[in-house]
Amino acid sequence: MKFKGCKDNLIILKLGGSVITKKEEKTPTVDLENLQRIAREISESDYSKLIIIHGAGSYGHPYAKQYQIGNEIDGPQDLKNKMLGFSLIHHSVNRLNNMVCDELRKQEIPAVPLPPSAFMTTSNKRIRSAETTLIKKYIKQGFIPVLYGDVVLDENTSIQMAVLSGDQIITYLAGNLLPEKVILATDVDGIYTKNPKKYSDAKLIESVSSNQQIETQKGTTVDVTGGMGGKIQELIRLLDVGIQSEIINANKKGVLKKAINGEKVKGTIIKRSKNS
Repeated sequence: MKFKGCKDNLIILKLGGSVITKKEEKTPTVDLENLQRIAREISESDYSKLIIIHGAGSYGHPYAKQYQIGNEIDGPQDLKNKMLGFSLIHHSVNRLNNMVCDELRKQEIPAVPLPPSAFMTTSNKRIRSAETTLIKKYIKQGFIPVLYGDVVLDENTSIQMAVLSGDQIITYLAGNLLPEKVILATDVDGIYTKNPKKYSDAKLIESVSSNQQIETQKGTTVDVTGGMGGKIQELIRLLDVGIQSEIINANKKGVLKKAINGEKVKGTIIKRSKNS
């Protein structure tokens, strides 16, 4: 499957936190079995250039909620608490990133971790600056940059810090690097008319061109970065620069490998309608 606006056969792959961690757990817990299988499928797939971005899952969201990162700061003590929370969140998601990269390396994938907090900032919770030169150099040399949902400094003095989702990172990097395709690997087959984990009559929407097409449902687990609704909005932004994307179920064996290889799989394609 080829997409319009492609350059250099670059693929941006997002591994959802719900796929590589157990988000329902009260303490940070990696889904090691899933992570190992996913690493194997990536290793066995056919790609020339790849960027991996993974979600924080149980390693980030509970802490972000606890410390209310991104909310207005209410005095010196609240600032002190949020700064501690910022540090704890980064430490936690960095641990997850290390585990992800370890499993990729075991499959002889030259993964290089790139923490967004080291080179990205936001303004009112949207990416304001990000140095992509180093990412381009790593890709040119044949490395696989691995980024992740993180906490970053925000230029808005009333909040000073923000949670930066992996989904927003996708939008920024794809808009600047113009990949061949973007793959969002989640724990469901794609976008449904209802939450498929709760409603047996939920129907898969195979193609989406706007937010108005779907009824945004609340996620089955807490996701402070926006849940499925937020993910869709980020992917729809890419249509403005001619980049299509697909949402697939990475919990099903072999689906991720096929998607990377360009084979047709069950899922949802985000693309412009013929009338757009």
